[in-house]
Amino acid sequence: MASQEEKDASANPHLAPNRDNSSLESFEKDLAAAIVPDHAQEFDRAIEHRVLRKIDLYLIPWMWLGYGFVYYDKAILGSAVLFGMTKDLSLSVVDTHTNPPTTVTTRLSWATSIFYFGMLAGLYPMTFTLQRFKVGSVLGVLVILWGVIAMLTATVTSWRGLFAQRFFLGFVESVIPTAFMCIVSGYYTQQEQALRQSWWFSSTGGWTIIGGALNYGFAQITGGALERWRYIYLLAGSLTVLFGCVCFAAPNSEVSAWFLTPAERVVAVERLRKGQTGVRCQKLKGSQIREAALDVKVWLVALMMAAAYTVNGAVSGFGPLIVSTFGWSTLDSILLQFPLGGVVFIFILLTGYLSSRIPNIRLILLILCCFPVIAGCAMIWRSSWTHRAATPVAGYTIIGFFGPVVSLIISIGMANVAGGTKKSCTAAAIFVAYCVGNIIGPQLIKTPTIDRHYPELWLGLIICYCVVIVLAVTLYFVLYMENKRRESFRMDEEERDRLAFLDLSDKENPYFRYVL
Repeated sequence: MASQEEKDASANPHLAPNRDNSSLESFEKDLAAAIVPDHAQEFDRAIEHRVLRKIDLYLIPWMWLGYGFVYYDKAILGSAVLFGMTKDLSLSVVDTHTNPPTTVTTRLSWATSIFYFGMLAGLYPMTFTLQRFKVGSVLGVLVILWGVIAMLTATVTSWRGLFAQRFFLGFVESVIPTAFMCIVSGYYTQQEQALRQSWWFSSTGGWTIIGGALNYGFAQITGGALERWRYIYLLAGSLTVLFGCVCFAAPNSEVSAWFLTPAERVVAVERLRKGQTGVRCQKLKGSQIREAALDVKVWLVALMMAAAYTVNGAVSGFGPLIVSTFGWSTLDSILLQFPLGGVVFIFILLTGYLSSRIPNIRLILLILCCFPVIAGCAMIWRSSWTHRAATPVAGYTIIGFFGPVVSLIISIGMANVAGGTKKSCTAAAIFVAYCVGNIIGPQLIKTPTIDRHYPELWLGLIICYCVVIVLAVTLYFVLYMENKRRESFRMDEEERDRLAFLDLSDKENPYFRYVL
């Protein structure tokens, strides 16, 4: 059966690519080759603006909601423990061998971390399934399954059951972030990607606020047959199932986007030709897998992500609990997540906007955003934790700058690779590192050290962000030197046009340029 892309090409024969050049036949082409020729076509800039606006209006709200649900699913654990989950599921244990006896929350730390082990297990099979099959079908089925698993959290009666539920929840959720990274890199130019990546990733801050407000509302429940924390998971799962139904409408690429006219699809594809990043190719290529595995740029980006996201591992699972140790009540601890969410939301959008307006500023912004995180960790660690202490709360708020750091890492990583398989591998590598950071973060919280303000946590996070700065400087020089080397190549406009949609990787295509 002919694909939608092939149908589009046959319906528009004047747009069919030039197949006469036999030297190009050996390449497995990008889906874009079905509707555009090998040579560049002129198009109306007014139509391009209309196309870009349509893509934004359809994709961005959808991705913002989708990643918001992903973040909310993880973050509600921190509020649920304040609503009795710790006691109901025996997530904390009193160690009577110490004098005085101490409460150990190792099980809670593992309940947070095991979610990311599930993500690691599902990451590569889910990512390559997404590349091989239709986007809407894969996402629709998996998101509905994710919603059902989230609702089943309300049926858990022991910490062992919670561990199993968290693992499988992470397994099915693993498809979302990598899918969104690849979608943005396939629909937008390199210069546009930073802003669009920041738009959907800003939901981490937005849903910190929205989720906090919902959890605050659940805190007012005094009756009912279930514990309050169970209602939170029923709501989160129900919303996710509804979102999953919407996912079936997601187009495979702009080549078959139902919200664009046939002429607009051509413009949507053609405008990406200059950047040489391609649109989408559903064939897995072993050469690009090997290239990604040996590419120093991919490793640097992945290591930055692992170091940067240790903060989230601690905040998403323990945030409200940590704030409560500053001398604030349960309800106050939930409300004090709002300033953190606001910092994450505002500065992700601001750095995305600046990156789209000022060329080659992404790594510089990334480094600058590391310093408030380091300062915030130091403020929490070294300040006095008196009743309703303000200084550690201020420090907790400004560690929200980890949001723009992570957003910029995603933007830099995905804008600097080409080739369908290599994009998928890079997105998966970034997300493996994301999981590693989230696994490490909770393990740095040692309950017996609370009197010394969790020194392992805050010192560990400070070291991690110093590492991020060193890696960012290294990546800057790697990309700068590679661009400088490529500037010596003779530019052949006709050849560049032909290579744009042959699904070449960034290393295979001499006309590809890296963004800093």
